[in-house]
Amino acid sequence: MLKEFKDFALKGNFVDMAVGIVIGAAFSTIVKSFVDDIIMPVVGMATGGVDFANLFAVIKNPVEGATYNTIAAAQEAGAVTINYGVFINAIITFLIVAFVLFMVIKGMNNAKRMMEEEAAAAPPPGPTEEVKLLTEIRDSLQK
Repeated sequence: MLKEFKDFALKGNFVDMAVGIVIGAAFSTIVKSFVDDIIMPVVGMATGGVDFANLFAVIKNPVEGATYNTIAAAQEAGAVTINYGVFINAIITFLIVAFVLFMVIKGMNNAKRMMEEEAAAAPPPGPTEEVKLLTEIRDSLQK
């Protein structure tokens, strides 16, 4: 059983998948920063200074009539909140990651198709010198 696990763990596909997961996690961090630090401030300015990271709705307030400027302040006071601004940021992050993956896969498919077309267009290799010599010998023997 240990040998089977070792064979499985050391297969190329398993290692490739592990590398892909690590790179994907790092890429996700970069995209999250891109959305939170670059995209959303621009969107916020376009919508009149709205900070999407702090858009929330209080559904249960421990202090009647209290208002909170940030999610952190509301949660510190014990309010139950729906953080829809964070959800909007997550949706935008997902869309960017999905688009980038779509472009990568599309590029890989195009490259694969081009390689297949080149392989199909290449003329088959002619017979080797050994095959030519053997053919001559066969033809000579038949005469």
